Amino acid sequence: AKEWDYSGLEAGMSCQAEAEGKYWAVEIVTVASGKARAKAPVKVHFIGYTNASDEWVGGDRLRCKALKVKGSAEGEKKPAGMPYQAMRLLLVKPKVEAPLDPGFRPVILGKKAYLEAAKDCTEKVTWALIRSDGVGRYTLPVFDEKDKNYKASSYLACVLIQEMIWQRSASGMKLFGPARICKAIKAAFSIGGAYEFEAKSMPHVCGTPDAPFEVEIVKTLEELPEGKDTPQVCGKDASGCRLAFDLGKSDIKTVAVKDNEVLYSKETEWDVTAEDPEYHYNAIMDAMKLAKECLPKIDAIGGSATGTISPDNEATWCDIFPNVKPEVYKEKVVNIFKRIAKDLAGDVPLKVINDGEVTALAAVQKIKHGNVMGISMGSSEGAGYANADGNLMGWISELCYVKLDLNPKAPTDPWTKGCHRGLSHLYLGQRGATKLAVKGGVEVPDNYKFPHPDMCTIKHEHHAQCLKMIQKAMADPEKEAEVRKIYETCGVYLGYALAQ
Repeated sequence: AKEWDYSGLEAGMSCQAEAEGKYWAVEIVTVASGKARAKAPVKVHFIGYTNASDEWVGGDRLRCKALKVKGSAEGEKKPAGMPYQAMRLLLVKPKVEAPLDPGFRPVILGKKAYLEAAKDCTEKVTWALIRSDGVGRYTLPVFDEKDKNYKASSYLACVLIQEMIWQRSASGMKLFGPARICKAIKAAFSIGGAYEFEAKSMPHVCGTPDAPFEVEIVKTLEELPEGKDTPQVCGKDASGCRLAFDLGKSDIKTVAVKDNEVLYSKETEWDVTAEDPEYHYNAIMDAMKLAKECLPKIDAIGGSATGTISPDNEATWCDIFPNVKPEVYKEKVVNIFKRIAKDLAGDVPLKVINDGEVTALAAVQKIKHGNVMGISMGSSEGAGYANADGNLMGWISELCYVKLDLNPKAPTDPWTKGCHRGLSHLYLGQRGATKLAVKGGVEVPDNYKFPHPDMCTIKHEHHAQCLKMIQKAMADPEKEAEVRKIYETCGVYLGYALAQ
């Protein structure tokens, strides 16, 4: 006999139930969890009939996409489903639609709709994301567990926690609020939960791979630490002779500057998927040596890379070295920037920061004003924040892992290995455009047509070539009107992402 998984069923769902040999339209009234109802745990109401016809049924008498068989292919690791209650409240069609992605449902619109619906809620859940030099904290009003929108609360709370985790990092989390929702959040951010990827990633991101990410539910609000940031001051002087590098997922950018004048600038392609750290060291060194030849001396070196860079210029967790084995990473990659600087120029000042943070600092320099968000859209998306004083916030700013699209059918990404849908990876940067190439009328090889397996790996070569084809098609007057919709769609993504 089949063993049914009823976890995807919720009160209010529409489906079909068998009665007298025929299937009838029904609405789920409730799903029981007790042993007494184990064989027929779903109470259904037959549409058009009185409540007297309500009946308890089992999976063998139901037709519903949310009903699964335990141990079947559907039970394998997939992105967590979106509860019916959350879909009903959070999926908001944007007034400015994405021309080539009509199913795009921005997180920011779902959040606004939720906060409006929950404005009279008296219960709240508060979380504190704790890191070595700070705390991220937020409070969300939540619906009572008897309310029809209750599951929208736990779903949105997890989305917002995920966003804050990749904005600021966290070695652990503390929760205060209604017991049931706190337990749901804790389960989601534990091994085996919907946000297992975050629970497994954060110890590495924080440079403490041996310390598990732990979630603690506290009894009083006072037990939560207050929000705290530790701003980092970065020098903004470009006088003298300076070398700089930017390590992207497609290429290495190197620059030589003398007294604020750029003497050399070049992009060199590389393979970030290589397993050997010496390949990465040599690729960066070779590119830097070419830039060094343009300067009479080196007074300082600056750099940027994706991921977490410590205040001491260590590559704590950088996803431009994704295939280097953990034990080798600790020995050969963590100190790679310091080794490169010393081997290249001796004991000169060195500062390496996140790639998006460079954009924020550059904006501060240009507009002479603080409170700036910088965005870098290349192979993926980078971001950074500078406060009112023009200093960095001490955050990791890995917004490429933040959810932008709530559509439950949004694409997955190769970095989280299918754990999530709708993350920024696939919306801002190269992949936001390349996934739309065919829809925009661009002729590309079959293996460049998303979601061909070749376009669903962490390698960027195919995307770089596909983007060139998009740019070439954009220059063709006969194709320009249709291809333009690719850029307009990415513009809609960006607009709602900025609002978020």
